[in-house]
Amino acid sequence: MTSNVAGLLCYILLFITGIVFLVIEPYKNDKFVRFHAFQSIFLSIVWIAFRMVWGYVVMGMIWSPFSGLWALLGLISMLISLGFLACVLFLMYKAYNNERFKLPIIGDLAAKQAG
Repeated sequence: MTSNVAGLLCYILLFITGIVFLVIEPYKNDKFVRFHAFQSIFLSIVWIAFRMVWGYVVMGMIWSPFSGLWALLGLISMLISLGFLACVLFLMYKAYNNERFKLPIIGDLAAKQAG
């Protein structure tokens, strides 16, 4: 498998495939694949942390006087999820085209880790 396909696959299951490509033999030494694997892992961490905080905010709104905003928060949550999916698809496209597209902050951390 070529490096661009491996870089694309790093984003399929986010941190799971990112870790897999950091461990398997021919790709763990490829800087291009390592960059995309680390970026996938860091993006997953940010996404999980955001979803946890967002979940607490939404659950806190249920019992507050602002419970009427719950439907609006659900809509906002779906839009943010679609934005995240679009970001992942964009990163997959860039990896397939042999490009190292760096996300703000996360991309710099990934580049530093990849070497």
